[in-house]
Amino acid sequence: MTPGLGIRSSSDTVHVRATLDKAAAENFPVAPVFLPRAWREGLTAVYGYARLVDDIGDGDLAPGGLDAVLLGLDPAAVDDRLAMLDAFEADLLRVFGGTDGPPRHPLLLNLQPVVRAHGLTPEPFLGLIEANRQDQHVARYETYADLLGYCELSANPVGRLVLSITGTSTPERIRRSDAVCTALQIVEHVQDVAEDLGRDRIYLPAEDMRQFHVTESDLAAPSAGAAVRSLIAYEAERAHELLDEGVPLVGSVHGRLRLLLAGFVGGGRAALRAVTAAGFDVLPGPPGPTKSGLLREVAAVLRTAPRKG
Repeated sequence: MTPGLGIRSSSDTVHVRATLDKAAAENFPVAPVFLPRAWREGLTAVYGYARLVDDIGDGDLAPGGLDAVLLGLDPAAVDDRLAMLDAFEADLLRVFGGTDGPPRHPLLLNLQPVVRAHGLTPEPFLGLIEANRQDQHVARYETYADLLGYCELSANPVGRLVLSITGTSTPERIRRSDAVCTALQIVEHVQDVAEDLGRDRIYLPAEDMRQFHVTESDLAAPSAGAAVRSLIAYEAERAHELLDEGVPLVGSVHGRLRLLLAGFVGGGRAALRAVTAAGFDVLPGPPGPTKSGLLREVAAVLRTAPRKG
């Protein structure tokens, strides 16, 4: 077994590493090296869980059906997303003391000591599974409020887990964290309009599309026209306002955690700056932030975050 990864074979090692390596493509730092080791291990385990459940929901699992086998299913079940999510949920419950043995999937086996060390509860993990179940049934959102309800399941649990792992949860911090996580989810939706449409999903509220006279065929174009660009700018501004709500969260903590949370807020702002620099034309592909752009935004957050305590 590879120390710290809950891995039982060389194929598991490669498989788990391939999942965790996807962290490099995120808009924000997942578990930077400046954090204490216990925090890094906890955040890496949570990221591995969240990444895998999203890959199940999106149909982005590695070919060959290894994940299905690891969850006790026939390899062919890898294409049955709801069956995979059900099996994944059953394996998650083993993390929290199920009666039929330890977790089967190595990423969940890796999560178990983190859950025990930090006293984590099942609810945020179950929320992420439920969001991916919703993705199998709901492909369009009528209102912004509907989209926020989805983000409550798909994004906000991650921030709550970060606060739990770092031992800093308070009601006010949770509220601010939810704003940041919802913003980061909306930023991804803005960046990934073309990719989401390829999956027959649209995360731009239908009421907003009507307001800006944008049709689904407009979103399928190779590049964005004026109406689409205006819509994207509108949604980007909403995300920016939510990120601003999260800045006091950064000021409410100290030390390395302050830098981590500034990375989350700054990462979202840097991604939005990249969208703006692209003229809000996200249809050719997701505009991504540069490393220098990320560092500038993180520095700006640290300068402006009000210090408390």
